[in-house]
Amino acid sequence: MSQASPESSPESSPDNPQESPSQQPAKKIKLDQFLKFKNLVGSGGEAKVLIQDGQVQVNEEIETRRGRKLVPGDVISLGGHTLTVHEDD
Repeated sequence: MSQASPESSPESSPDNPQESPSQQPAKKIKLDQFLKFKNLVGSGGEAKVLIQDGQVQVNEEIETRRGRKLVPGDVISLGGHTLTVHEDD
């Protein structure tokens, strides 16, 4: 029987650290998905039109890319509504 060498061990080491939940990158959500999730639009098609028409702002700047990836802390404005993206969104 052969023994597993330390290099093949799944345990954490300086060369192979395991990620803890606090080290994982923040989850991202696309702008159009966020608008649907927060019920600011009724459909993806409506989100697409509003975004392309320049009616949506991200962090006080007009955003025309519906695939814009949002991160926690981003501030979204549409039609008098302002929402902040949180980690659980």
